[in-house]
Amino acid sequence: MDRFLENTTAIVTGGTRGIGYAIAAALLEAGASVAICGRSAQSTEQAVTQLSSQSKSKVVGAVADVGKPDQVSTLFQTVDRELGSPGILVNNAGAGHFASVAELTIEAWTTTIETNLSGVFYCCHEALPRFKKLGGGYVINIGSLAGRNAFAGGAAYNASKFGLNGFSEAMMLDHRNDNVRVSCIMPGSVATEFGSGALSGADWKIAPQDIADIVISLLRMPARTLISRVEVRPSRPPK
Repeated sequence: MDRFLENTTAIVTGGTRGIGYAIAAALLEAGASVAICGRSAQSTEQAVTQLSSQSKSKVVGAVADVGKPDQVSTLFQTVDRELGSPGILVNNAGAGHFASVAELTIEAWTTTIETNLSGVFYCCHEALPRFKKLGGGYVINIGSLAGRNAFAGGAAYNASKFGLNGFSEAMMLDHRNDNVRVSCIMPGSVATEFGSGALSGADWKIAPQDIADIVISLLRMPARTLISRVEVRPSRPPK
């Protein structure tokens, strides 16, 4: 891969494993300096060590719960200090709690909405003034097909991802003339440990690297063109 993102800083939330880790690795390979965050200091440090061993580009990590605006603010200040203002934000951090509405706890509801929806707002709110200083930027939100297809037991998750679709489109309309592009990638079943998450027997699922490839493809698009929404499905799911 050519290093077309040299002299660019990117933030990938939830970048310690799965889709986020694959995206961070792809951005580093493309020449970007990358900051990742996770909720655990140990997993964040391990991911930074692994990513650093695979790339010539600089990578830093920070512990942050994106559902907490003060922690998001601290994350962006760390990135400013260590890497410079970000021009790319990938909102990947996610939480999934699955239960019927009667059985869904208030805590599970709150965590899902705060992480999957409010956290995206907090990160975008921090990114936009930095984009303005740079003359533009790109936000890529990792949504889900659950953002258009409800399922039993998915009330909290569906609500967060339906909301993310609406937020992404509205933000795009708000800031398209500020040279800010916004895309939402909506995967189906991905072979990660998210949710029920068993990796065994998951050969039919989308690979995290496939989502990372889509991120790179979006970033390669000429500035005159925006792919605002991408739906991604396994080609051959079980019958």
